[in-house]
Amino acid sequence: MTSTSDTYIDFPSIIFAGTPEFAAIHLKALIDSGCPIQGVYTQPDRRAGRGKKLSPSPVKLLALEHNIPVYQPESFKDNDAQQQLQQLHPDLMIVVAYGLILPEAVLNTPKLGCVNMHGSLLPRWRGAAPIQRAIEAGDTTTGVCLMQLESGLDTGPVLASATLPILDTDNASDLHDRMAQISAQLLLDNLTQLLQRELTPVPQDHAKATYAHKLLKDQARVNWQKPATELALLIRAFNPWPVCFFPLDSNNIRIWKAKALSEPSSSSTPGTILKIDQEGMDVKTAQGLLRIETLQLPGKNPMPIADILRGNPHKFQLDQILE
Repeated sequence: MTSTSDTYIDFPSIIFAGTPEFAAIHLKALIDSGCPIQGVYTQPDRRAGRGKKLSPSPVKLLALEHNIPVYQPESFKDNDAQQQLQQLHPDLMIVVAYGLILPEAVLNTPKLGCVNMHGSLLPRWRGAAPIQRAIEAGDTTTGVCLMQLESGLDTGPVLASATLPILDTDNASDLHDRMAQISAQLLLDNLTQLLQRELTPVPQDHAKATYAHKLLKDQARVNWQKPATELALLIRAFNPWPVCFFPLDSNNIRIWKAKALSEPSSSSTPGTILKIDQEGMDVKTAQGLLRIETLQLPGKNPMPIADILRGNPHKFQLDQILE
C-alpha cells in the first residue's frame, strides 16, 4: 500500500468502524500509511468454535495490537453509545463491513459524515452479500465504491470507485481477497481529497438498484432440477460459507468445487450420477451435467473425488440418484 502519512497531520480525528477480516485489511492499510486512527468501533465479541468461547473480531485484534482504543456497543441506537462517539469529536468515520445499523444521529456526528467501502459497483448489489450475489448471478465484472453513508441501505452518493473482473474460477473467498486489496488502496488514494472536501459526490441511479440479500444456510442445498451452469455459480458463490450440499444417508455432503458441462440429450432423472472417475462425479441436472470435483464427507476434510474413491469406493455408484 502507498504511504502518505504526511498528508494526515492536520486531520487527527478519524474513527474506523468494521468487524471482519475484510475490514481489518482496510484498517491495516490506514495504519501502515500513517493515518491517525483515534478509535475503532467493532461488534461485541461473539462465541465461536466448538468450545463456544468469546472471540474478538479481526478488527479488534488489530486495533489492540496498535494500541488504538476499541469501542463495542451492542447497538448505536443507545443514547450512551451515541454520546460516547460525540465525545470523540470525530472529523470522519470510515465504515467497512461493520454490521451494525448507524442511525441518523451517528451519521451526522462526524464533521465530514460517515463514508463506507462497499464491495460492488453501486447501485448494483446493495446490501449484505454483494460479493457472493455477484458470482451467483454470473456477473463478469464487479468493483468497489467509496460512498457517503445516509439513512437508506447503501443509497448514498458514490465518491470514488474501481472495477475488477470476476474470473471463471473465482469463488467468494478468491474474489473477497482481491477486492479487499483494491478497496483498501482506493480508500488510501482518495482519503486526502475526502478530508479536504475535494471529492464530488455522484448520486446513484436508484432505478437500477439490485439487492444482495443475506446468505442463508437453507439456500445452499443443491436442487438438481436447476441447470448445471446455475448450480456451478452457486457453489462458487457459497464457498467458503455456507457451502452447497446435498443430503445422503441422513448426512449433508458438502460440495466445494464443481463445474458445468454440456451433455447430449438424456432421459435420466436430474440428480442421477452418470459418470464417476478420477476426474470427478458427473451428475445430471435440469440442463447439462455438473461435474463435482471436490466433496466433503461428514467428519472429514474436503477431498478430490479421486481421493474419496480410494477411501470409500462404494460411497457413490453409477445411476445412483441423489436427493
